[in-house]
Amino acid sequence: MLNIAVSIGEILPEPRPPPGPPAALWSRRAADSSPSALCSSGAPSGLQKAWKAIMTERPKLHYPNARGRMESVRWVLAAAGVEFDEEFLETKEQLHKLQDGNHLLFQQVPMVEIDGMKLVQTRSILHYIAEKHQLFGKDLKERTLIDMYVEGTLDLLELLIMHPFLKPDDQQREVVNMAQKAIIRYFPVFEKILRGHGQSFLVGNQLSLADVILLQTILALEEKIPNILSAFPFLQEYTVKISNIPTIKRFLEPGSKKKPPPDEIYVRTVYSIFMP
Repeated sequence: MLNIAVSIGEILPEPRPPPGPPAALWSRRAADSSPSALCSSGAPSGLQKAWKAIMTERPKLHYPNARGRMESVRWVLAAAGVEFDEEFLETKEQLHKLQDGNHLLFQQVPMVEIDGMKLVQTRSILHYIAEKHQLFGKDLKERTLIDMYVEGTLDLLELLIMHPFLKPDDQQREVVNMAQKAIIRYFPVFEKILRGHGQSFLVGNQLSLADVILLQTILALEEKIPNILSAFPFLQEYTVKISNIPTIKRFLEPGSKKKPPPDEIYVRTVYSIFMP
């Protein structure tokens, strides 16, 4: 019987490096073919240009023309000073086109085209943008704190996201519920953090994803409950400071890509797109 227990090295000839200067590139490990490596001076100029084109393209956001779960992505891109484009979903057919084209890993939006990828899952998108633009701390400890604060704040923000879809009689009760949770569970945590370290930001000495998401949530709550920060002086001062960071200040000005509070048109659009 023919012995087929032969190693791959015995079957395939040893790869030869191409002639000329790129020989060193040939011997690098596959991990070195990352975007940053390919954009380095050692990579062929064609690859450099291709990767630079990918990495400098404006992100494109796929979502209805409203806040929802995409608004946090808009906030963090704006805070990082990144210009972005949007392709608004308005019909079920547009959603099906993305799904049928294998553009949505789990058949859901938000989806963001960025750096040659099609990213889904809101938290993963936020983490990628924050890491890329130095909004995710300087070490593991800071990243963990940022992640913990963001996760808690997003739990509160989720109540705001779902609020427009409640029955009218339930909406007012939910506003009371949101206020209680914010005042009793969430805001005391951040008030204590800010009072304890006496700094302008939640983590470290620079803006992070945690600051961006907290400010977004505070301002959205203030739209419904204007005096919600009345018992939190440190959060009041913090909100003013973070709102005046130049990139964020521009995002808060009229004419930016910040979306208005959801209305009945948004609710009807969401139902027409996503409901069977």
